[in-house]
Amino acid sequence: MDDQRNDLARLIATRRVVFFRDQDDFDIEAQRDLGRYFGTLHRHATTAMPKKARLEDVHVVYTGHNSVDQRALFSPRFLWHSDVTYEVQPPSYTSLMVLTGPPRGGGEGGKDITTHANIPEGLTALNSADMQADGSRAAGRPVRREPITTEHPLILTNPVTGWNSLFFNPGFGTKIVEVPNLESDAIISYLNSVVATTTLLRITLYLSPAQTNSDLKPKNHTASYGFAPHRRHAVRVACHAERPSFDPLGKSQEEELAAKYNIPLVNKDGSLPSNYND
Repeated sequence: MDDQRNDLARLIATRRVVFFRDQDDFDIEAQRDLGRYFGTLHRHATTAMPKKARLEDVHVVYTGHNSVDQRALFSPRFLWHSDVTYEVQPPSYTSLMVLTGPPRGGGEGGKDITTHANIPEGLTALNSADMQADGSRAAGRPVRREPITTEHPLILTNPVTGWNSLFFNPGFGTKIVEVPNLESDAIISYLNSVVATTTLLRITLYLSPAQTNSDLKPKNHTASYGFAPHRRHAVRVACHAERPSFDPLGKSQEEELAAKYNIPLVNKDGSLPSNYND
C-alpha cells in the first residue's frame, strides 16, 4: 500500500492532477487517511466544514440553486487561485471528492505557470490572510484563527521534480518585498494579468462520485461555472507541504523535457515581427 501511495505522490508531482472515477467506496475516513500519509492535514481558517465532530480538517465545497455565481463576486484573477498561500506551509497533495455534480460543467480548470512569467530570481512576496478573514467576518461566517502574513518566494521549486513555477495568488499576494512600493505594484499588476490570462490549461471533468488528487502549490486552479441550477457538492482534504523554497539550479518542466528529447524551446514572448491577419 505504501509503495502505491508513494507512486501516486510522484505521479501527482509530475502531472499535477490525477483523476479517479467510480469512487463509491472511498469514504471520508479513507480520504483523510490518504491525506495523513502525505503530511499533517490542513485546517482552513474560514470555510465550511462538516457538522460531524472531529472533521475540522475537511473542507466542504458547495454550490446549490440558491448560491450566487462566483463570477458575480470575483474577477478572473481572483477565481484563478492557489489555496491559502498565506500559510507558513501551504497545502500540496490534495484530494477533492465530488459527492454530487452537475450533468455537465462544474469541473476544475488548472494552469501551470512555469515558463513565461519572466520574474527575476530571488524575489519574494507577502501573502496575507487579512482580506479573507475580513470577508468572512463581514458575511457573518467564522474566523477560527487570526489572519497571518507570510513571506514566500515568487518562484517555487518543486522538491520532487526540481521544476520551477510561479507561486503567486492574486487574492493573497500584497507586496513584493525586495522593491519599492511603486515597483511592487507594477509587478503585482503584471502577475495578476499572467494568472488571469495564461492559456496553459488542464481541465478536469467531474462525474460523481469521483476523486481528484492534485498538487496545489505549482498550479493555479478554478472551478468552471455556468452549471446553475444544478448542485456541486464536494469535500476536500489537503496536507501541509514543506515551506516553499527556490532552488537557483531548478528548471522549468518545459526546459527539462526539451533537453531530454532534444526539442527546441519555443519563443513565447510575442516580440517577433509579424503580419497580423486575424
